[in-house]
Amino acid sequence: MMTTMTAKRAAFRQLHESGCFTIPNPWDIGSARYLQHLGFKAIATSSAGFAFSRGLPDNAVPRDVMLAHIRELVEATDIPVNADFENGFASGPEELAENVRLCVETGVSGLSIEDSTGDKAKPLYELDHAVERIKAARASIDRAGGNVILVGRAENFLVGQDDIAEVVRRLQAYAKAGADCLYAPGLETREEVSAVVAAVAPKPVNVLISGPDGLTIAEVAALGVRRVSVGGALARVAWGEFMRAAEELIGHGTFGGFAHAAPHGELNELFRVDEQRRREGGRSRLNL
Repeated sequence: MMTTMTAKRAAFRQLHESGCFTIPNPWDIGSARYLQHLGFKAIATSSAGFAFSRGLPDNAVPRDVMLAHIRELVEATDIPVNADFENGFASGPEELAENVRLCVETGVSGLSIEDSTGDKAKPLYELDHAVERIKAARASIDRAGGNVILVGRAENFLVGQDDIAEVVRRLQAYAKAGADCLYAPGLETREEVSAVVAAVAPKPVNVLISGPDGLTIAEVAALGVRRVSVGGALARVAWGEFMRAAEELIGHGTFGGFAHAAPHGELNELFRVDEQRRREGGRSRLNL
C-alpha cells in the first residue's frame, strides 16, 4: 500500500511540473473508475457532486463522511486523487491541521483548502487568518511526510467579490505560506487567468471550467495553466439527464429520456472485468 501511495504522489507532483493536464471530478466509485478507464492521469473529488448524491447541498457533508468518501475513491482507483477538502472543516489553524492530517491518511495525493467561512455575512476569512490556515495545513502535511500537493483556494468570485487584484493578493500570500498549487474558481477571461498565472509563477495554477461557453483546455494551457478541473459539472450532467428522463416519465408517460442511456452490457462488462481483477489481487487497469 505504501509503495503504491508513494508512487501515486510522486506521479501527481510530476504532473504539476510542466504542461497542462485535466483533472476531472467523479462523485462515486463507478464514475471514478470510468474516468480512470478513459485514461485520465488523475482525478479530484467534488464536494458538490458527492453532496448531491447524499441528498445534501454543497458544503453540508460532515467531515467524517467526506473523509470516508475520499478514502473509498483513493482505494478504488490506481491514479492520484486530489481531495476537495472544502475549508478544512475548521476555522482555527490547530483544528484545521488535525483535519488535514486525517485527510492525508486517506492516501490522497493532493488536497485543497478554501478561504471561505460558510458565513454569508462574512464569506471569506481575513487574509492574515487565511494565511495562518494555509501555514497550518502545510506544516501538517510536512509532519506526515506524505509529499501531498497543497492547493490554496481563493473563493472571491464564488462569493460575489469579483476583484481580481484581491484574488491575486490572496493567492500570492497562499503561495508564500506554502501552497504548492493555486486556484481561484470563477476565473473566466484570458486576462484574469494570465494575471493569476503571472502573479504566482513558477507555482502551478488550477483553473475551473464547468460550462460550455468558457475557455477551452488548449486556450488556458497556452496561458500557462497547469491543470484544469470541472468541479461538480460531470455530476450535474448526470443529474440533468436523470431529471429530464424522470420528468418526462411522470409528466407524459413516455420514455424518450432513455434514448442516450449507457448500454447495460457495456457498463456491466466494464465493472465485471474490474471486479474480477481486484479479486485476483491485481491492480485494475480497466482497459477494455
